[in-house]
Amino acid sequence: MTPEEIKSKDKDIHAFLEVFEDRGASSDGPLGGKRIAIKDNMLFKGHKVSAGSKMLENFTATYDATAVKKLKDAGAIIVGRTNMDEFAMGSSTENSAFGPTKNPHDTSRVPGGSSGGSAAAVAAGMCDMALGSDTGGSIRQPAALCGVVGLKPTYGRVSRHGLIALASSLDQIGPFAKTVADVRLVYNVIKGRDPMDSTTISDDTYPERKKFSKIVGVPRDFLETDAMSPEVKNNFEQSLEKLRGLGYKVVDIKLPNMKYALPAYYIILPAEASSNLARYDGVKYGHYAEGKDVIEDYFKTRGEGFGREVQRRIILGTYVLSSGYYDAYYGTAVEVQKIIRDEMRRAFEEVDLVATPTTLGPAFKFGEKTSNPLAMYLEDLFTVTANIAGTPAISLPSGFVNVEGKDLPLGLHLTADLGRENNLFVAGKEFLGE
Repeated sequence: MTPEEIKSKDKDIHAFLEVFEDRGASSDGPLGGKRIAIKDNMLFKGHKVSAGSKMLENFTATYDATAVKKLKDAGAIIVGRTNMDEFAMGSSTENSAFGPTKNPHDTSRVPGGSSGGSAAAVAAGMCDMALGSDTGGSIRQPAALCGVVGLKPTYGRVSRHGLIALASSLDQIGPFAKTVADVRLVYNVIKGRDPMDSTTISDDTYPERKKFSKIVGVPRDFLETDAMSPEVKNNFEQSLEKLRGLGYKVVDIKLPNMKYALPAYYIILPAEASSNLARYDGVKYGHYAEGKDVIEDYFKTRGEGFGREVQRRIILGTYVLSSGYYDAYYGTAVEVQKIIRDEMRRAFEEVDLVATPTTLGPAFKFGEKTSNPLAMYLEDLFTVTANIAGTPAISLPSGFVNVEGKDLPLGLHLTADLGRENNLFVAGKEFLGE
C-alpha cells in the first residue's frame, strides 16, 4: 500500500499522525517487505515524534529508538507514526492532542488506548504489523477492541531506549498483528539486551521452571465483577471451552491480591509520570510559552502544553510523592506490587497460563467515559496485573458481539510466567487455528 493509499484509507479512521514518504526500506532480513507502523512515542531519526502532545508537537528525533533500529535492520518498511493518548495516558485514544482515532469496526466507537492508532492501523489493513507501548494494558486493550493480536512482553525483554517514558518501571514496547505468527516474528526481532537500557534482560534471565503442560488457571473470584458485560462473560466461557477442546486443562485458581493491582497501579504510574514529565519545562526542548517571569513561563508552558488527563495524573503523582504522604501511598503501593509479583510466581508453579477476558465490554462510544475518569481507569482491570508483576501477556481475538447492528470484537487475555512468551505463542496459535 502506497503512502497515498494509506492516507486515503485513513481519512475516516485517523490512525496515523504522519505517513512517511521516505521509508528507507530494505527487502533483506526477517521483516523484509513487511509494512510496520510505530507509535508516536518512539524515536525515528529525522522524523517528528510528539507522544500525542502539543508539548512535543514540533520535536524531531535525533536518533532511532533501539526497537525502531532493529526493525530497520531487519528490513521492515516503516510506514508512519500512529496516534495515541497524550504521553500514553488513556484507554481510548480520545486524549490525543491531535484528535481521536476511530475504531475500524464502528467509527462511532473508540479503538482503545493508549496505542489505539497502532491497533486501528493493523485492523484496517493499512500495515502488516505495528509497535505499541504497554504500561497497564495499552497494547492488549486496543488489540481486543480492534480484533487483532497484541503482546506485552516480559518487562525488560524489549529495550525502552528511545521510548518517551510514561512510567519507567511499567512501560514495555510490544507488537500488534493479525496473527500470532507475525507478532512472534516482530517480537523475535526487537527483543534482547541493550547497553543503552540497563533494565533489559536476555533469553536465559528467567530459567524455565515448569514444562508447558497446557494447564490454564482461571481466577474466578476476581472475575466476579458487575462491571463486566454479560456478552464478555459468555464469550470468555466459550473461549475456555475452546481451549478444553484443544486439549487444555482449565482449573480454578485463587489470586486474592489481584484485585489490588489496579489501585496500586494508579499510584505508581502517576508518581513515575509526574517525575518523568518534570523535564518538559519550556527550557531545553518542546513547547514554550512566554510569561512575565521565569515562574510564569513555567506555568504557562506546562498549562498550554499538557492536556487535561496529563495534568490530572501529574497532580496526583506529585501528591502521592509529597512529604507526609509518600509512605502512606507510594510506599504502600510498591509493597503491594511485591506481594502481587510473589503471588503470580507461585501461581505459575501450578499452571502454565492465567486466563481472563481482556476487556470489560466491547468498544464503547466516543464521550461515553471521558466525564468519568474512574470508569475509564477501570478499563485496565484485567490487563494491569501483568505490568505490576512484569509478566508477559497477550490478547487474542475471541469472537464478536453484535451491538446496534455492528459486530464488535472481543479478546481473550492470557498471562504467562516471566520469560515464557513461547507459552503464549503456542497457546495463541492453537486457539486461533494458525
